[in-house]
Amino acid sequence: MTVDARFCPRCAAALPGKPPTTCTACGYALFVNPRPTGTVVIVDNDRFLGIRRAREPQSGRWDLPGGFCDGLELPAEAAVREAREELNVEVRLGAFIGMYVGRYTFQDEVLPILDCFWFASIVDGELRLDPEEASEWAWLPLADPPPLAFATTERAIADARACLEQFGPGN
Repeated sequence: MTVDARFCPRCAAALPGKPPTTCTACGYALFVNPRPTGTVVIVDNDRFLGIRRAREPQSGRWDLPGGFCDGLELPAEAAVREAREELNVEVRLGAFIGMYVGRYTFQDEVLPILDCFWFASIVDGELRLDPEEASEWAWLPLADPPPLAFATTERAIADARACLEQFGPGN
């Protein structure tokens, strides 16, 4: 994945090439590293809690509660915060499912992301969606989910299903 940057973010001089590169005017080294996210997979037997995206990218597609880390926030902290913001519930994180490098389109730019997924359980609150984030929620089948918004989400659900099949719901 290549992100196109033509000008130095520090001095605005033209860059000699695509990142990774170094500005010949000021010496600024430009890298395009993945942005971390935190996401929860809430499972009930053979199904998971999905939300239908209310915004781009992939508006109208099924997704999981989660989002980008704020500043120096850890991905696990972001996963808990995002569940609170998007679902109005408090969650407890369980086993780590995995992390996956993916793509996210924002402001007409394809950004590299590092999506981190955890099993989670609801410990407090009643499901109420943030209408700016999601238009509906549903329990979706782990074995045959509908098309999901992102390839990393599809991989995480497949890995969650395999983990549950191998180790059971308590692990």
